[in-house]
Amino acid sequence: MLVSAALWGAIGKGILETLYMTLVGTLISYVFGVPLGVILYVTDKKGILPCKWLHDVLGFIVNIIRSVPFLLLLVYVMPFTRALVGTTIGTTAVIPPLVIASTPFIARMVESSLKEVNPGVIEAAESMGSTPWQIITKVLLPEALPSLLVGAAIAVTTILGYTAMAGFVGGGGLGGIATNYGYYKFNFRVMTITILFLIVIVQILQEIGNRIAGRSNKRNK
Repeated sequence: MLVSAALWGAIGKGILETLYMTLVGTLISYVFGVPLGVILYVTDKKGILPCKWLHDVLGFIVNIIRSVPFLLLLVYVMPFTRALVGTTIGTTAVIPPLVIASTPFIARMVESSLKEVNPGVIEAAESMGSTPWQIITKVLLPEALPSLLVGAAIAVTTILGYTAMAGFVGGGGLGGIATNYGYYKFNFRVMTITILFLIVIVQILQEIGNRIAGRSNKRNK
């Protein structure tokens, strides 16, 4: 038997913890990332509500956070994490740094997706007297939906990778299993199993995201 029954149980728990961190972290990141990406788009000099100072300030903050490696960010925001959730260890403690790291990444993807929308569609909406809010909610976001969904699939897999790195500082999940039972105990089999499970989860989530994006694109057409 390659791995003990107890360790298989720990791996099963690690899979659930990884999915919890990934899905909850992604959901909260999108709550903040989508509005931020929309603001970055509409305040651009070619946007529907140009505002150079706001665009530059938000863009600067986004670029600064994206420049910090996740492991360093995870350690740096520990005081904030402790104040928010009461601990710096465990799956829930990983959520705040996940959101901080992922929100700027998602915002940039949302901004990029909105830039793919045909300018003629926006001009037509403006010529009919649509308000900026109507253009955002009824033109920009619906038109960019397929691209946004593809971006969401990429974001989920990226955030899952972050959760694996969090295992090195007590974050739990498959990353924690690989670190505690594989790396520290020099157990190559355990590390191989956790890596394989991570690959499988990534492929499943990516496939689900691509299928949803494909169906959305067909409906738009």
